[in-house]
Amino acid sequence: MAFRHSFGSWSDRAGRAVRRIPVLGATWSVVASAAVRFNVDDGWAIASHVALSMLLSLFPFLVILGTLAALVGTREMATEAAQLVLSTWPKGVSDPISSEVNAVLERPRSGLLTLSFLASIWVASNGIEALRLALNRAYRSSEDRNPVFRRLQSLAFVAMGSIALLVVGLLLVLGPIVWSTALSYVPWLGSFSGVFHFGRFFLAAMILVIALIAAHVWLPAGRRRFVDLLPGILATLVLWMAGAAGFGYYLKDFANYAATYAGLAGVMTSIVFLYLSAGLLILGAEINAARLRYLANRALQPPPEPRSR
Repeated sequence: MAFRHSFGSWSDRAGRAVRRIPVLGATWSVVASAAVRFNVDDGWAIASHVALSMLLSLFPFLVILGTLAALVGTREMATEAAQLVLSTWPKGVSDPISSEVNAVLERPRSGLLTLSFLASIWVASNGIEALRLALNRAYRSSEDRNPVFRRLQSLAFVAMGSIALLVVGLLLVLGPIVWSTALSYVPWLGSFSGVFHFGRFFLAAMILVIALIAAHVWLPAGRRRFVDLLPGILATLVLWMAGAAGFGYYLKDFANYAATYAGLAGVMTSIVFLYLSAGLLILGAEINAARLRYLANRALQPPPEPRSR
């Protein structure tokens, strides 16, 4: 009780000190409101639903990716694209499931109109629907769109995501070939090899950024300006990078999931990481919603009266 009282007193004093600076005061108000709303909206409970739905959607999505890659003529593109996305995850999370991802992608696939393929599309779209639910709750949006439209939109997200990753995979497969050919004609380009390889990780980061922007723009009900979505998106990215680094350090030096979950350790680390990622995504939406509320309340306040001399 004494600790709680002293911490609360310190927090109140810090809040009063920060509010004396207009920009910091506004930021403090928005972040504090977002944190409170995240708790009221059962943010971590919703994040667990999103995390489990995304994990259940992962391998059906890989089935779709592998099937489309087989139609194009090579599965190497799908493997390269999947490994690129996994490279943004902490090593302790990606390594246990990397072999399973490769096993799914390398398995021979039949045509598009098979029952298993259609079921995979439907299951993969459930992950998008879970994310829609989380964002609607954070933005306080009442979903009035047609359920058929919403499901078609989720299916479109899955299809466009698969096609985009195949294009990325094609670039990753052809990139080293083109680069080697260029070096044979222009050897001095070898000094830029580090920049070329850095582009691989930059491409992975851009995939995540574009996916995050698309989720905030099109999934929740209602219309919002991009500038109103940007603070929460940036907050999610910064917190996610810090969280991923911290979680990777935790797995490396402290956690021993194998002792607790045995053969399920890889699955559990993936669930925990997706749980953390979903929570930060929801928090980003809560920050956007809190900022919009703050701006609306400030607009309703009367202007300050001019000081008399």
